[in-house]
Amino acid sequence: MLVKVIISAGIFLLLSGVRCELAEVLVEAGSQASLPCKCSRTPCHPAAITWSKDKTGTIWRKQSSGLQFWGSNWLEKGNQRVRCPHSKFAQGDYSLQINNVKEEDGGLYSCTVQIGDHFTDKHFVMLRIIQVSISPSAPVWGDIVSVTCSVTPWLNTAYMKWMLNNRPFLPESGSITNSHSSVVKESASDKLTGNWTCVINSKKKEWRATATLMVRGISQPSKSDTKMYAAVGSAFTLPCVFSPGLTVTRAVLEKTDVQKRPALSNKSPDSTSLDQSLTIQEVTLEDQGNYRCAATVRGHSLSRKMQLVVAQIVQSNKKSSVTLTCQLTDASKVIDYKWVHVTYDLNGTRSESSIVEGPTISLKDNWGEWTCRYYGKEGILGNITTQVQMMSGQSGKRSSAPGNTGTVIGLSFLLVILLLVLAQMYKNHQRRKRIFQYPALETIVHTVSNERDEKERNRVKE
Repeated sequence: MLVKVIISAGIFLLLSGVRCELAEVLVEAGSQASLPCKCSRTPCHPAAITWSKDKTGTIWRKQSSGLQFWGSNWLEKGNQRVRCPHSKFAQGDYSLQINNVKEEDGGLYSCTVQIGDHFTDKHFVMLRIIQVSISPSAPVWGDIVSVTCSVTPWLNTAYMKWMLNNRPFLPESGSITNSHSSVVKESASDKLTGNWTCVINSKKKEWRATATLMVRGISQPSKSDTKMYAAVGSAFTLPCVFSPGLTVTRAVLEKTDVQKRPALSNKSPDSTSLDQSLTIQEVTLEDQGNYRCAATVRGHSLSRKMQLVVAQIVQSNKKSSVTLTCQLTDASKVIDYKWVHVTYDLNGTRSESSIVEGPTISLKDNWGEWTCRYYGKEGILGNITTQVQMMSGQSGKRSSAPGNTGTVIGLSFLLVILLLVLAQMYKNHQRRKRIFQYPALETIVHTVSNERDEKERNRVKE
C-alpha cells in the first residue's frame, strides 16, 4: 500500500511539474519529532503551507494571510501537539514539530507549499516510531517478562540488536521477530535488571530506544556478592530490604561464615517484614565475613549475598617515628590509599592537609588526627580515622632534657651532702667509742670539763 501511495504521488507530481522529495525520520516514542519541509524557491514568503497525514487528513495549515488551523485529532488536553516555529518562516523553513510522539503517529506525511495559484513544492516524510516496552511493567522475581522493540511502520531493511546496560545481550531462549517488532522473553532475575536498549541500523544510520527494567524482589542490596566496608569501632547497618507491595515469608539476614557471629540488632524480628536490616553497634574484626539476605516470594526463593570488609589502622612506635598501616580484611577491590591529616582551628573549623598515598605512612611529627581513605575503580570505598599521640620517650628528648639535667645535678649535690654528714656522724661515733674504753680517762675528762664550765660562769658573774 505504501509503495502504491508513493508511486501515485510521484506520477502526479511529475505530471503537474511539482517538485517532490522523500525523507525518513525515526524517533523514540515519547520524544519530539521534527519533520523537514523547506521551500526551494526564493522568495517563499508569504506562502500557504499544508501538513497532512495519510488517511487522517490535515494536521496543520497556514494560509498566506497568516491564519493557522489545527486538526482536531492533534489536540491533547486543549494543547496542540503539533506546531511550526514562526521564527523560521522567513527563511522558508516550514518543518513540523510533533511533541510526545506515539506509536500511532507513525506513517507517511506530506507538506505542500503554495505560492500564488500554483503548487511549488511537495515533500513526503516517512515517520517511524521506535519503542521499547516491558510486560509486566514491574515483574516479580521468577515471573516471565517480555521486552519488546517495535518500529511503526517496520523498517524491512533494518538490522536490530539488543543491549543491556550498554553491553550486547544474547537471549537464552532467543528472540521472536515478526512483521513489526522483536520480543525477548526471559524469567525475571537480577541479570535482567537495568537499561534495555534496542539498536536499529539501516543504511549507515543508527537509532536507539531505551527502557528500564526493575525486577521486584530484594531492593537492598541492589545486587548479589556486594562488598561493604566498615571501620573498626563504628556502627554499621547490613541492608536487607524487599520491594514495596510484596508479600514475603521466612525473611532473614544471617551470617554464613562458621566464625563467631556478631552481636546484631534486628530492626524487625518479624519474618514477614519487608525490612530485615541488621545493625552492628560496634564493628570488630570478628564481624567481617559473608552474609545472606533471603526470603520466599510467591513460592520463589530469593537470596542475595554480601560481604562485610572491616578496616583497621595498626600503629607501631619506633624510637624516632610512628608508623600507621591501613589494613582491610579483604583488599582485593582496593586500588589506592590516601592519608589525610585533619586539623582544627580555635573556632573548631575542620581542615585537611598532608595528603599521602599508600597503605603505610611514617610520621616524625604531625601528630593528631589522621584518616585513611581507600578507593576502588568506581571511587571511594570507605575510610577510617585514628588519633596519633606524641610518644613519652620522644617528648622527653624534645622538651624535657634541660629540666632532667638540673634535677640530676640537684640530687647528686644532696647525695654528696648526705654522704658527708653520714661520714662525720660515723667519725664522732668512733671517737666516742674509743673514749668509753677508758672509764678513768672519761672521769678526768668530765671533771676538767665541769671545772672549765664553772670558771666560765664565775667570770661572767664578775
